[in-house]
Amino acid sequence: MDKRILLIGAIAAAAPFAAHAQEINAQPGFYIGAGGGIVLPLSTTSNVTGVGFAFGGKAGYDFVGPRIDIDVGYGQLPVNLNLPGTAINGKVGQLTALANLSYDFFPTSTITPYVGAGLGVAFIDSNSSLGSTQLAWDAFVGVRYNISNAMSIGLEGRYVGTTNPSVTVNGQTFSGSNNTIAILAGVAWKFGQPEVAVAAPPPPAPQAASFMVFFDWDRSNLSAQALNTIRQAAQAFKTKGSARITATGHTDTSGPENYNMALSLRRANAVKDALVREGVPATAIAVVGRGESQLLVQTGDGVREPQNRRVEIVIQ
Repeated sequence: MDKRILLIGAIAAAAPFAAHAQEINAQPGFYIGAGGGIVLPLSTTSNVTGVGFAFGGKAGYDFVGPRIDIDVGYGQLPVNLNLPGTAINGKVGQLTALANLSYDFFPTSTITPYVGAGLGVAFIDSNSSLGSTQLAWDAFVGVRYNISNAMSIGLEGRYVGTTNPSVTVNGQTFSGSNNTIAILAGVAWKFGQPEVAVAAPPPPAPQAASFMVFFDWDRSNLSAQALNTIRQAAQAFKTKGSARITATGHTDTSGPENYNMALSLRRANAVKDALVREGVPATAIAVVGRGESQLLVQTGDGVREPQNRRVEIVIQ
């Protein structure tokens, strides 16, 4: 019997990816994770008959950039060996415990690539109660998507190697190299992370307040009713605290167009002067004359319509 068969242990540090803060709110903290995936032998051998599997978990501390953790996992590969008195019966398994140091690039972004390596111990199937105990090491590269400040998912490629394991059966020792590559997916949670702030809805747009002052035909002087309306407008301005007033003058269709334009502006200025007397700063008031161009009540030319002889006061 060939004394050099390859004993392939699957990745012992299955795929937990360190939970990490997302986006702009990364905070140091402890994390846990779990994951799994597929395992392939790095060296070719006729003893391995297919693809294996691995799963495990880890716990560690994230410094926001550097991370340290303890990674424990179990993996298995199918083999065409059946050694009497051993656990190697169509398969070979490996339990590994590794201390890893890794580094996250862009730790405050949603997508975080990382690299790492570690050292530990592996227990590989054999005829002893703990298996063949070997020195183990790993190196890995991966990328993680941070779902929230606390929760993340990721994908990782990992190399694991050990010193050469051996199995003694009936006085014969079987040994060989042990190197594997794994593709692993995982999920992790980091404790003590702040909630992701939900953006408050924008404040509603300020509502404009409007008032209307009416005038006698061909007049720009203010009636008692108009002055009362202006006092209400001034009070509304003061209530808002910080606002602007637009006073827009209008006329009916009687009289020449040019005359009406000037008359509408006189009416607007009369309202402005009254607002200033009520305590509204003149700098907060804009006056506009529209003449007969924007009728409140549509009429033909030359019609003396009272509702068209007006000043509209808008506060916003």
